[in-house]
Amino acid sequence: MSARILVVDDILTNVKLLEAKLTAEYFDVYTATSGQEALDLVASTPPDIILLDVMMPHMDGFEVCRRIKSNPDTQHIPVIMVTALDQTADKLNGLAAGADDFLTKPVNHIALLARVKSLVRLKMVVDELRLRTTNNEAMGVPMDVVLQPPKSLGGNILIVEDDQKMVDLFSNSLNNNENHSLFFTSDPQEGLYLASSENIDLIIISLNMDDFDGLRLCSQLKSMDKTRNLPILVVIDDSNPQKLARALDMGVNDYISHPVDSHELYARCLLSLKRKWYADQLRNNLELSMEMVVRDALTGMFNRRYIDSNLKKIFIDAKNNNKPLSLLLLDIDRFKRVNDNYGHDIGDEILIEFASRIRAGVRGIDIAARLGGEEFVVILPDTDLETAINIAERLRVIICDELFVNLPNCEDLTISMSVGISTLNNRDNKPENLLKRADLALYKAKEGGRNRVDTY
Repeated sequence: MSARILVVDDILTNVKLLEAKLTAEYFDVYTATSGQEALDLVASTPPDIILLDVMMPHMDGFEVCRRIKSNPDTQHIPVIMVTALDQTADKLNGLAAGADDFLTKPVNHIALLARVKSLVRLKMVVDELRLRTTNNEAMGVPMDVVLQPPKSLGGNILIVEDDQKMVDLFSNSLNNNENHSLFFTSDPQEGLYLASSENIDLIIISLNMDDFDGLRLCSQLKSMDKTRNLPILVVIDDSNPQKLARALDMGVNDYISHPVDSHELYARCLLSLKRKWYADQLRNNLELSMEMVVRDALTGMFNRRYIDSNLKKIFIDAKNNNKPLSLLLLDIDRFKRVNDNYGHDIGDEILIEFASRIRAGVRGIDIAARLGGEEFVVILPDTDLETAINIAERLRVIICDELFVNLPNCEDLTISMSVGISTLNNRDNKPENLLKRADLALYKAKEGGRNRVDTY
């Protein structure tokens, strides 16, 4: 994992030290020695991560961070505040300025790499989310993604700890946020069960439990499909860097050292929840993108692409298992007259209402889609010809017996449709045969006077 890192410090020795440590880990490092120089570099050559010293002349790190985070073009860049001041107030001031994390000088090598790698992963997720959102909007896919998490971010937090004093500390620190729901257990097996059965957003695990190796629980969580993507925050002694390194290597997302500061605990939980929020946004964005590929933009029904891929599967299943299969091809009668007489806006309104009535009229096992224009299809699995005719007649009545009302600047309209039906037979060797025969049946219905159902 590599990344471009900007190191900002007015003391050249500190800059060189951090640069050497990060370069040794194959990060691409460039530097600035003042707040203004840092802002100029961020604008001209945006980094993936910023390591920002707090105490600088003219413009301190808090102000630099505030400016970076207030700029829509740079607010997504993670900032790690680096300070010689080991005071809770300074850490909280950094977080209030928008910092994503903080380190205390002298910088511990393991802590440095842990924080940097964690935020690089976050940056990759955020970049992917921003790219997908931009690309989808450019292709006309409506996106409602919000790229900044809510300020009152909360979640379900599972805490695995056997020390009652620590349990009290967790409870007192995290219960201040009414958006958090806390689950406590000292039993690792119960922890596994809760993590996989409850809607958990963050897991905190003590690596100092008396009767169980916390690393074993981390490993089990990272190996299970339901839990491997959940963020894990471990509580550990600074005196055991080897155990911390093992934890980070197996995928633990963050850590906090003893003695635990309640304010830092609270801040680190929020950081972990924010990372999960971004990952969830990306996943939802991806699912929406995939959904839009197989959905008709106007009516929200499945489209031709979906039918082409799924009809084949349903056809093969019916043939292999000797099950009935029918297909309806629906066409709105004289739809061109509607567009010519009332305009395409009214035509679109009718298509939307038509689709809504068809969706409401089919069964749960049926698949309805818009093929294009005013032509629709309904796949009827496990359905013989007689049942298909009954369904088609019911749908025809749903369309023609109720006026299409509330059309803008237009009178209420009577709309009808013609339906062609085909049913799987022994001669069919490919799903296209069903569509062709349904099309021929639809032609018969049109020739026979419209507003009727025919078979072929």
